[in-house]
Amino acid sequence: MTEEGRKPARVVVADDQTVVREGIVMLLGLLPGVEVVGAAGDGDEAVRLVAELAPDVVLMDLRMPRCDGVEATRRIRTEYPGTQVVVLTTYADDDSLFPALKAGARGYLTKDAGGDEIVRAVHSVLSGDAGLSPSIQRRLLERLSEPGPRSAGPPEPPDGLTVRESEVLVLIAEGLSNQEIARRLHVSTATVKTHINNLFAKTGLKDRAQAVRYAYAKGLVRPPAGDVT
Repeated sequence: MTEEGRKPARVVVADDQTVVREGIVMLLGLLPGVEVVGAAGDGDEAVRLVAELAPDVVLMDLRMPRCDGVEATRRIRTEYPGTQVVVLTTYADDDSLFPALKAGARGYLTKDAGGDEIVRAVHSVLSGDAGLSPSIQRRLLERLSEPGPRSAGPPEPPDGLTVRESEVLVLIAEGLSNQEIARRLHVSTATVKTHINNLFAKTGLKDRAQAVRYAYAKGLVRPPAGDVT
């Protein structure tokens, strides 16, 4: 029990960088109010540890191989709703923030957060509140106060594609090579090839030309303005 009379929150840490992951585990081990029960190197492993350990919270990195943090968050919140997710990432841009929150993350911190801030976020989400860093709260308020209508966002991925597979498909349609896609998404080319193989298998596509046509047909990308073909 902590000095407040409550059990420590049981936490799994998910980050693909070994040094960062071990550093977070070590930091949390020095602080009251949390108990690290597992550590994962990618999203698939994070989901597996949640199934095995039933932690209270996962501290989730976003950019990871095989299964990224957004997809892992979605799977955890769908399959194991008793476990909350707090994103802990380097990225605070809209393209990282809003997909993570939409996937079910209740907290969002950047990696410059201190140990006490991480612990507060963990206990906030367990109490039913949002565990957001001040900078993230400001960004959400700015977004809500922006004038003009907001788009409904990208369409839901078709044919069982994951969000990341859809992102790869869109980049293929934009003419990017595997190496360029890897740089854009901050993953390895091997990971890109895996996503391409998976999306081809799910959609029945055989080559990149078919993938481009499919992306347009499903509304994932739109023809350039003035294109009447």
